[in-house]
Amino acid sequence: MAITWVEPDEMVNMVGTKLPASDWMTVDQDRIDTFADCTEDHQFIHIDQEAAAKTPFGGTIAHGFLTLSLLTKLSSENSIGVKGTVMGVNYGIDKLRFIAPVRAGKRIRAHSEILDVDRKDANRFLVKTGVTVEIEGEETPALYAEWLGMSFTG
Repeated sequence: MAITWVEPDEMVNMVGTKLPASDWMTVDQDRIDTFADCTEDHQFIHIDQEAAAKTPFGGTIAHGFLTLSLLTKLSSENSIGVKGTVMGVNYGIDKLRFIAPVRAGKRIRAHSEILDVDRKDANRFLVKTGVTVEIEGEETPALYAEWLGMSFTG
């Protein structure tokens, strides 16, 4: 899977497009520990396997913001872009819900749909993508986000 590039005048026609699921990614304890160090969020449910085993989670879980941050990688495998893009930036999140925790060692993947395309001018496109992060073997997803990205063409 890769980025599908479309002509600028065709980008608005991509609204409603459901993209293929990303590849699976394992969220292992090393990744969780590294994220804890980067964010200085060392709450025991993320890093202390023995203490976390005594919680309803049954073990350590990924930070919600770790799962959110992985959207960049997961979405790089299944997105639509405007031909001529020279730069893309995160513009924000319109809606975000952390629905279920990702337990250490579980695999996740993203399912995405283009919800809206707002052509700001000849060289800027604001794209809203609905992203659901699935947890392998679980009915409830990890999160749902309506993610905004601004593409700049040359």
